Amino acid sequence: MPPRYVKPYVKRSKNDASDAEAICEAVTRPTMRFVGAKSREQQAVLVLHRARRMLIRQRTQVGNAIRGHLAEFGIIAPVGRQGLDRLIAVIADETDHRVPPCARTCLAMLVGQYRLVLANLLETDRVIRADSRSSELGRRLQEIPGIGPLVASALIASVPDPHVFKTGRCLSAWLGLVPRQHSSGGKERLGGITKAGDTYLRSMLFVGAMAVIRHAERYGTRKPWLIKLRSRRTPRVAAIALANRIGRIAWALMTSGERYREPAAA
Repeated sequence: MPPRYVKPYVKRSKNDASDAEAICEAVTRPTMRFVGAKSREQQAVLVLHRARRMLIRQRTQVGNAIRGHLAEFGIIAPVGRQGLDRLIAVIADETDHRVPPCARTCLAMLVGQYRLVLANLLETDRVIRADSRSSELGRRLQEIPGIGPLVASALIASVPDPHVFKTGRCLSAWLGLVPRQHSSGGKERLGGITKAGDTYLRSMLFVGAMAVIRHAERYGTRKPWLIKLRSRRTPRVAAIALANRIGRIAWALMTSGERYREPAAA
């Protein structure tokens, strides 16, 4: 059970006896929601994704460190991978006297660390893609627009039993992609998304939704729902709604065993 669902049953002071009593009381509730247990294989795949997220964070940190140190000497490059490559070329060029020798030595160490992180990141992506394509469910999930090998692998590893969720909306709510409610007195008040659940999986679905929207803006789309949504909402708001929809479609495929079918235009 999620700890936040047990907390209301704790009486007064918190201790082991009160916690045990609260757990026994909460487990008897007919509407209590339980957490699905993950297998060893799913935990192993999640280790790959957690390592990938750490490597991405390290890549950003080392890249920003290189930019910041060279900015002290007035050497600035454009934002992006190509701009960083220009800075790396400046560090490698020993005839460029704008960088002092002692600083060049330390910056060369950062460049080596940056390249090592990139190599490890590429290897992690390769393993995740191979694992995603090895399962029949992973190949079916990748047929959904906006879901690639990384998102499919993260979904399979993070959702041990899709039947725990009654509907696709329950899965979207678990991912934090539904509006936050603060309703009272019969009046509904909806705010931004709850941002509950797995941050990594939610961000991956958002990135996939943004890719679908960018592709539709460049090459067009035959999805009337997406066209109407994009006409009245900003790209990021539309991406949240599309990520919610992708999560529901993924739940339907995971529970029914069917393949993705493109909805017919009205």
